[in-house]
Amino acid sequence: MKKWLLGLSALVFVSGCTSMPEEGSEGLTVSAAASLQDALAEIEEQFEAETDIDVTFNYGGSGSLRQQISQGAPVDLFISAAENHFDDLVSDGVINESDSVRLIGNELVLIVPRDDFDIATFEDLTEAESLSIGTPETVPAGQYSQEVFEELGIWEELEEQIVFAKDVRQVLTYVESGNVDAGVVYHSDALAGDQLKIAATADEEWHSPIIYPAGILSDAEHPEDAAAFLDYLQSDEAMAIFEELGFKRLN
Repeated sequence: MKKWLLGLSALVFVSGCTSMPEEGSEGLTVSAAASLQDALAEIEEQFEAETDIDVTFNYGGSGSLRQQISQGAPVDLFISAAENHFDDLVSDGVINESDSVRLIGNELVLIVPRDDFDIATFEDLTEAESLSIGTPETVPAGQYSQEVFEELGIWEELEEQIVFAKDVRQVLTYVESGNVDAGVVYHSDALAGDQLKIAATADEEWHSPIIYPAGILSDAEHPEDAAAFLDYLQSDEAMAIFEELGFKRLN
Protein backbone atom coordinates (compact mmCIF):
# COMPACT_ATOMS: atom_id res chain seq x y z
CA MET A 1 0.00 0.00 0.00
CA LYS A 2 2.77 2.44 0.94
CA LYS A 3 4.64 1.73 -2.30
CA TRP A 4 1.47 2.51 -4.26
CA LEU A 5 0.97 5.75 -2.34
CA LEU A 6 4.56 6.82 -2.94
CA GLY A 7 4.23 6.12 -6.65
CA LEU A 8 1.01 8.04 -6.91
CA SER A 9 2.43 10.94 -4.91
CA ALA A 10 5.37 11.08 -7.31
CA LEU A 11 2.96 11.21 -10.22
CA VAL A 12 1.14 14.12 -8.58
CA PHE A 13 4.45 15.92 -8.09
CA VAL A 14 5.45 15.52 -11.71
CA SER A 15 2.06 16.55 -13.10
CA GLY A 16 1.22 19.17 -10.46
CA CYS A 17 2.31 22.24 -12.40
CA THR A 18 -0.10 24.29 -14.45
CA SER A 19 1.01 25.69 -17.80
CA MET A 20 1.75 29.39 -17.83
CA PRO A 21 0.05 31.67 -20.36
CA GLU A 22 2.15 32.47 -23.41
CA GLU A 23 3.78 35.88 -23.61
CA GLY A 24 1.90 38.25 -25.88
CA SER A 25 -1.22 36.07 -26.19
CA GLU A 26 -4.16 37.75 -27.91
CA GLY A 27 -7.36 38.46 -26.03
CA LEU A 28 -8.18 38.52 -22.33
CA THR A 29 -6.22 36.06 -20.16
CA VAL A 30 -7.80 34.83 -16.93
CA SER A 31 -6.05 32.65 -14.36
CA ALA A 32 -8.72 30.87 -12.31
CA ALA A 33 -9.03 28.20 -9.64
CA ALA A 34 -9.60 24.74 -11.14
CA SER A 35 -12.93 24.41 -9.32
CA LEU A 36 -14.35 27.19 -11.52
CA GLN A 37 -13.74 25.39 -14.81
CA ASP A 38 -17.28 24.23 -15.60
CA ALA A 39 -18.97 27.46 -14.52
CA LEU A 40 -16.56 29.71 -16.40
CA ALA A 41 -16.91 27.64 -19.56
CA GLU A 42 -20.65 28.44 -19.61
CA ILE A 43 -20.15 32.07 -18.62
CA GLU A 44 -17.44 32.50 -21.26
CA GLU A 45 -19.80 31.35 -24.01
CA GLN A 46 -22.41 33.94 -23.04
CA PHE A 47 -19.88 36.71 -22.47
CA GLU A 48 -18.09 36.24 -25.80
CA ALA A 49 -21.41 36.15 -27.66
CA GLU A 50 -22.46 39.45 -26.12
CA THR A 51 -19.14 41.32 -26.27
CA ASP A 52 -16.93 39.72 -28.99
CA ILE A 53 -14.12 39.70 -26.42
CA ASP A 54 -12.02 36.51 -26.59
CA VAL A 55 -11.17 34.93 -23.24
CA THR A 56 -8.35 32.45 -22.58
CA PHE A 57 -8.34 30.58 -19.26
CA ASN A 58 -5.44 29.16 -17.29
CA TYR A 59 -6.73 26.79 -14.58
CA GLY A 60 -4.91 25.35 -11.60
CA GLY A 61 -4.46 25.43 -7.85
CA SER A 62 -4.76 28.99 -6.57
CA GLY A 63 -1.35 28.88 -4.90
CA SER A 64 0.33 27.72 -8.10
CA LEU A 65 -1.45 30.43 -10.09
CA ARG A 66 -0.35 33.06 -7.56
CA GLN A 67 3.24 31.91 -7.98
CA GLN A 68 2.95 32.16 -11.77
CA ILE A 69 1.59 35.69 -11.52
CA SER A 70 4.33 36.70 -9.06
CA GLN A 71 6.88 35.41 -11.56
CA GLY A 72 5.50 37.63 -14.32
CA ALA A 73 2.96 35.45 -16.14
CA PRO A 74 0.96 37.69 -18.56
CA VAL A 75 -2.42 37.54 -16.81
CA ASP A 76 -5.19 40.15 -16.91
CA LEU A 77 -7.58 38.81 -14.25
CA PHE A 78 -7.07 36.42 -11.33
CA ILE A 79 -9.87 34.46 -9.64
CA SER A 80 -8.70 32.60 -6.55
CA ALA A 81 -10.45 29.97 -4.44
CA ALA A 82 -9.00 31.49 -1.27
CA GLU A 83 -8.42 34.99 0.00
CA ASN A 84 -4.90 34.41 1.34
CA HIS A 85 -3.32 33.77 -2.08
CA PHE A 86 -5.22 36.72 -3.51
CA ASP A 87 -4.36 39.04 -0.61
CA ASP A 88 -0.66 38.30 -1.10
CA LEU A 89 -0.89 39.80 -4.59
CA VAL A 90 -2.83 42.81 -3.31
CA SER A 91 -0.19 43.39 -0.61
CA ASP A 92 2.54 43.22 -3.26
CA GLY A 93 0.74 45.78 -5.44
CA VAL A 94 0.19 43.23 -8.20
CA ILE A 95 -3.59 43.69 -7.87
CA ASN A 96 -5.24 46.94 -6.85
CA GLU A 97 -7.79 46.41 -4.09
CA SER A 98 -10.12 48.89 -5.82
CA ASP A 99 -10.16 46.60 -8.88
CA SER A 100 -11.17 43.48 -6.92
CA VAL A 101 -14.36 41.90 -5.54
CA ARG A 102 -15.39 39.03 -3.29
CA LEU A 103 -17.19 37.10 -6.00
CA ILE A 104 -18.80 33.87 -4.73
CA GLY A 105 -18.64 31.25 -2.00
CA ASN A 106 -18.66 27.46 -1.76
CA GLU A 107 -18.99 24.53 0.65
CA LEU A 108 -16.61 21.70 1.48
CA VAL A 109 -17.89 18.13 1.10
CA LEU A 110 -16.71 14.59 1.66
CA ILE A 111 -17.07 12.40 -1.45
CA VAL A 112 -16.90 8.63 -1.85
CA PRO A 113 -17.48 6.20 -4.75
CA ARG A 114 -21.18 5.80 -5.52
CA ASP A 115 -21.43 2.25 -4.12
CA ASP A 116 -19.61 3.02 -0.85
CA PHE A 117 -21.76 2.81 2.28
CA ASP A 118 -19.04 2.59 4.95
CA ILE A 119 -17.94 6.25 5.03
CA ALA A 120 -20.75 8.57 6.07
CA THR A 121 -18.99 11.20 8.18
CA PHE A 122 -15.62 12.95 8.25
CA GLU A 123 -14.76 11.02 11.41
CA ASP A 124 -15.21 7.77 9.46
CA LEU A 125 -12.12 8.66 7.44
CA THR A 126 -9.97 7.25 10.23
CA GLU A 127 -11.15 3.80 9.07
CA ALA A 128 -10.31 4.44 5.39
CA GLU A 129 -7.16 2.99 3.83
CA SER A 130 -6.61 6.06 1.67
CA LEU A 131 -8.11 9.45 0.89
CA SER A 132 -7.22 12.41 -1.26
CA ILE A 133 -7.19 16.17 -0.72
CA GLY A 134 -5.51 19.01 -2.55
CA THR A 135 -2.00 19.92 -1.44
CA PRO A 136 -2.73 22.43 1.36
CA GLU A 137 0.13 24.78 0.46
CA THR A 138 -1.14 25.40 -3.07
CA VAL A 139 -4.74 24.16 -3.22
CA PRO A 140 -7.25 26.07 -1.05
CA ALA A 141 -9.62 23.09 -0.82
CA GLY A 142 -6.72 21.14 0.67
CA GLN A 143 -6.05 23.96 3.11
CA TYR A 144 -9.70 23.95 4.19
CA SER A 145 -9.64 20.15 4.43
CA GLN A 146 -6.66 20.25 6.76
CA GLU A 147 -8.46 22.83 8.91
CA VAL A 148 -11.47 20.49 9.15
CA PHE A 149 -9.32 17.51 10.13
CA GLU A 150 -7.49 19.58 12.74
CA GLU A 151 -10.77 20.89 14.14
CA LEU A 152 -12.03 17.31 14.47
CA GLY A 153 -8.74 16.16 16.00
CA ILE A 154 -7.98 13.57 13.29
CA TRP A 155 -5.31 15.30 11.15
CA GLU A 156 -2.31 13.47 12.61
CA GLU A 157 -4.11 10.16 12.36
CA LEU A 158 -4.95 10.73 8.69
CA GLU A 159 -1.66 12.16 7.40
CA GLU A 160 -0.15 8.83 6.32
CA GLN A 161 -3.34 7.87 4.47
CA ILE A 162 -3.57 11.04 2.39
CA VAL A 163 -2.72 11.19 -1.30
CA PHE A 164 -2.20 14.87 -2.12
CA ALA A 165 -3.49 16.19 -5.43
CA LYS A 166 -2.52 19.17 -7.59
CA ASP A 167 -6.11 20.49 -7.62
CA VAL A 168 -9.68 19.50 -6.76
CA ARG A 169 -10.30 17.95 -10.18
CA GLN A 170 -7.51 15.46 -9.56
CA VAL A 171 -9.16 14.52 -6.26
CA LEU A 172 -12.36 13.80 -8.20
CA THR A 173 -10.43 11.56 -10.59
CA TYR A 174 -8.85 9.58 -7.76
CA VAL A 175 -12.22 8.96 -6.09
CA GLU A 176 -14.14 8.13 -9.28
CA SER A 177 -11.44 5.70 -10.43
CA GLY A 178 -11.42 3.95 -7.05
CA ASN A 179 -7.75 4.73 -6.42
CA VAL A 180 -8.71 6.18 -3.03
CA ASP A 181 -11.58 5.47 -0.67
CA ALA A 182 -12.67 9.08 -0.27
CA GLY A 183 -11.83 12.69 -1.02
CA VAL A 184 -12.66 16.21 0.08
CA VAL A 185 -13.65 18.79 -2.55
CA TYR A 186 -15.99 21.72 -3.04
CA HIS A 187 -19.72 21.15 -3.40
CA SER A 188 -19.54 22.50 -6.96
CA ASP A 189 -16.91 19.90 -7.92
CA ALA A 190 -18.88 17.05 -6.37
CA LEU A 191 -21.87 17.91 -8.56
CA ALA A 192 -19.65 17.48 -11.63
CA GLY A 193 -18.69 13.91 -10.71
CA ASP A 194 -20.55 10.97 -12.25
CA GLN A 195 -19.27 7.98 -10.28
CA LEU A 196 -19.39 9.40 -6.76
CA LYS A 197 -21.74 10.66 -4.06
CA ILE A 198 -21.59 13.26 -1.30
CA ALA A 199 -21.27 11.51 2.05
CA ALA A 200 -21.17 14.61 4.28
CA THR A 201 -20.88 18.40 4.24
CA ALA A 202 -18.37 20.14 6.50
CA ASP A 203 -19.73 22.52 9.11
CA GLU A 204 -18.76 26.07 8.15
CA GLU A 205 -17.38 26.58 11.66
CA TRP A 206 -14.77 23.87 11.05
CA HIS A 207 -12.81 25.89 8.49
CA SER A 208 -12.06 29.39 7.22
CA PRO A 209 -14.77 31.01 5.06
CA ILE A 210 -14.59 29.76 1.46
CA ILE A 211 -14.48 32.94 -0.60
CA TYR A 212 -13.51 33.37 -4.26
CA PRO A 213 -12.01 36.85 -4.78
CA ALA A 214 -11.41 38.20 -8.28
CA GLY A 215 -9.26 41.12 -9.36
CA ILE A 216 -7.56 42.87 -12.27
CA LEU A 217 -3.78 42.87 -12.35
CA SER A 218 -2.09 46.24 -12.12
CA ASP A 219 -0.09 45.57 -15.31
CA ALA A 220 -2.92 43.88 -17.24
CA GLU A 221 -2.46 44.05 -21.02
CA HIS A 222 -6.23 44.29 -21.49
CA PRO A 223 -7.56 46.21 -18.47
CA GLU A 224 -10.78 47.37 -20.14
CA ASP A 225 -11.68 43.84 -21.28
CA ALA A 226 -10.79 42.54 -17.81
CA ALA A 227 -13.09 45.12 -16.22
CA ALA A 228 -15.90 44.15 -18.59
CA PHE A 229 -15.51 40.46 -17.73
CA LEU A 230 -15.30 41.16 -14.00
CA ASP A 231 -18.54 43.15 -14.23
CA TYR A 232 -20.17 40.31 -16.18
CA LEU A 233 -19.14 37.77 -13.54
CA GLN A 234 -21.23 39.74 -11.05
CA SER A 235 -24.29 39.91 -13.32
CA ASP A 236 -27.51 38.03 -12.63
CA GLU A 237 -26.85 35.88 -15.71
CA ALA A 238 -23.45 34.75 -14.45
CA MET A 239 -24.65 34.32 -10.87
CA ALA A 240 -27.45 32.05 -12.06
CA ILE A 241 -24.82 29.77 -13.63
CA PHE A 242 -22.66 29.81 -10.51
CA GLU A 243 -25.62 28.87 -8.31
CA GLU A 244 -26.82 26.15 -10.66
CA LEU A 245 -23.38 24.54 -10.50
CA GLY A 246 -23.16 24.57 -6.70
CA PHE A 247 -21.58 27.90 -5.78
CA LYS A 248 -23.10 30.41 -3.35
CA ARG A 249 -23.96 34.08 -3.65
CA LEU A 250 -22.30 36.17 -0.97
CA ASN A 251 -25.04 38.80 -0.78
